[in-house]
Amino acid sequence: MDIIGNGVDIVENRRIKKSLKLRGFINRIFTKSEINKSKKLKNKINYFAKRFAAKEAFVKAIGEGFRGNINFNDISIVNDKKGKPIINISSNITKVIKKKFGLNKFKILLSLSDEKKHSIAFVIINKRND
Repeated sequence: MDIIGNGVDIVENRRIKKSLKLRGFINRIFTKSEINKSKKLKNKINYFAKRFAAKEAFVKAIGEGFRGNINFNDISIVNDKKGKPIINISSNITKVIKKKFGLNKFKILLSLSDEKKHSIAFVIINKRND
């Protein structure tokens, strides 16, 4: 597999804590499934901070940023049964990747980590040859 993009983002958790208090922030940035999952967690700040960082790292990996037709809600961060973070993207972003890179098949790899003060995400997008 060939790497077609990578991105990294680090977030100060205190910044996300403040933003979570702003009207409309959660619904503008996070998907319904991300919000629903957060209701079962004690540490919502780090949960949202890691997802925010992942979305920022992803748009850096595709080299687009949040402009044009790309919105935060086009990207959803979920966990598989073993807890591994996965990025789900909308058909809108799939079209952007297809147009920009000429790809129909690609794989998105995501790594998340957090500490008391910071959360970080790293994204790699690989071209699939299968």
